[in-house]
Amino acid sequence: MRADAVQADHLPKESRTNRVSSRPGDAGIRLALPSDGDLYEPTLAFLRSCGIAVDRPSARRYMATINALPGATVLFQRTGDITQKMEEGSAELGITGLDRFLESRREGSPVVQLIEDLSFGQCDLVIAVPESWLDVVSTDDLADLAVEFRQTGRQLRIATKYPRLVRTFLYSRGINYFSLVQASGSLEAAPEAGYADLIADLTASGVTLRENRLKTLAEGSVLASQACLIGNRKLLRESPRALELARNILELVEGHLRAGSFYHLTANVRGDSAESVGARIVSKADLAGLEGPTISSVYNVREEEAWSVSLVVPREQLLEAVDHLRDSGGTDIFASQISYLFEGSSPAYQRLLDRLEEG
Repeated sequence: MRADAVQADHLPKESRTNRVSSRPGDAGIRLALPSDGDLYEPTLAFLRSCGIAVDRPSARRYMATINALPGATVLFQRTGDITQKMEEGSAELGITGLDRFLESRREGSPVVQLIEDLSFGQCDLVIAVPESWLDVVSTDDLADLAVEFRQTGRQLRIATKYPRLVRTFLYSRGINYFSLVQASGSLEAAPEAGYADLIADLTASGVTLRENRLKTLAEGSVLASQACLIGNRKLLRESPRALELARNILELVEGHLRAGSFYHLTANVRGDSAESVGARIVSKADLAGLEGPTISSVYNVREEEAWSVSLVVPREQLLEAVDHLRDSGGTDIFASQISYLFEGSSPAYQRLLDRLEEG
């Protein structure tokens, strides 16, 4: 880490914010990424698949570059700190867990969601109780139990790292009598250790909960979470250069996410004319591509009338589309997964522009 970055941590929050906000408008863009934990490797792999590979020379370095985007700087931060650091002005864009973002984002924050689901880091924030609580299988049962606890002069104690999200969720389910125990580290042992009666924690598979003799409740999912892309609209509004680089990143990420569900098919199809071949292909409209086939003449060395047909089809319809091309006279069928599939305009970038107008 640079010496001036270390010194900045010792400044009052107001001084750090003012210092960052004074960056010149052409200074580029900063992207805050998880420095470790469950999202570190998946985030780097995801950006690499988007064509935005991060060049981090050493795991001890907390700054990196993106060779494909000159002017972009990567800042590695703890996942739980990214939202707060971005609110302070440390970065224009960031990737973190949706759970972390919603838990730590302050009211009136300039940091907003730009892409809610990056298709990795999936997990659920759930309410889990001891398996020995045989009569407690739903949040309704938990509400009744909370009342029983109160009548005996006790509070239902819930260990969690997400007090804001859990409190809101419990109130929405009519559970009003409880106390939250903020804890770090593994929470699964809290009931047996005696400092909480149940927990609210993240789970990806539920295996760890079961191994610690805990069970989830019906309707007890507080939040379905995954990695998300967030942005500081105040900083982006102030820097045309950063805004343009943000558009590049959003376009590449969004185009890659959309492309993951589609395949590009090409085939040689014999026929008297492009019209006759096209008619065969569109006879099954759902297998005729996003907006129909592209057909062009093939200069066939065998002097047979042939046409090249190109389609883009959803992944789940790949084999059906191949069979349809065969039935239509297709040979030499080639399939490739698409790297990017762009729309007429970027919905994520448009959302960002709309947020900039909000002030």
